[in-house]
Amino acid sequence: MSHISPVAQRLRITFGKSGPLIYTSNLDIAKIWERVLRRADLPILYTQGFNTRPRISLAMPLPLGISSECEILEIALKTQIDFCADSLGMRLQAVAPQGLTVQDIKEVGLRADRLHSRIDSAEYRIEFPDGINRDTLQCKLETLLARDAIIIERRRKRKRSVMDARPLILALKIAADVAGGDCLIAHLSVGDRGNMRPDQLLELLGLSQRYHKVHRFKLHIMPG
Repeated sequence: MSHISPVAQRLRITFGKSGPLIYTSNLDIAKIWERVLRRADLPILYTQGFNTRPRISLAMPLPLGISSECEILEIALKTQIDFCADSLGMRLQAVAPQGLTVQDIKEVGLRADRLHSRIDSAEYRIEFPDGINRDTLQCKLETLLARDAIIIERRRKRKRSVMDARPLILALKIAADVAGGDCLIAHLSVGDRGNMRPDQLLELLGLSQRYHKVHRFKLHIMPG
């Protein structure tokens, strides 16, 4: 058996997701990317066996209903291509559906760690299009952050688990949104040490019933 890796080249694509695509599942986004890469005529590497799959993976799943500008896709190629980020980005964008925007492309080492294990937090912008009282929001943030523990009970497949969500809330602050109103900037834990979703945060703040829009604008990556 050969010990030579079949991966000839690895690329890391940062992309945005907006419009109707925010209601597309992560599995379907991966399928969309497979079609985009094939239409762009990239030599995607597939797994071996009866049910072959493309060697592509999303670094961190994005909850439904959230737009983003910082999603990361990692792909493996079976043959090496001449790499130019700008030209390859235009090539991919030309065959991408509306709402999928290529932000950046990098070539990474064949032995580089997969990003999923290194992403530990994300930042979100939560807007309230109908407006929100700044003083009321600030009071809610201070009250939540002052708590020593936030115990959440979860039930999955008839199993009950209890967790302290307070360490997963890294920072909360109020900022101005694009319309001149106030929005909430939330820095939350994701990945192996625990996940805090924006909808869970809004529920803790008593704001889950307020009309809101959520945008993920940054993923924090631990040094490799």
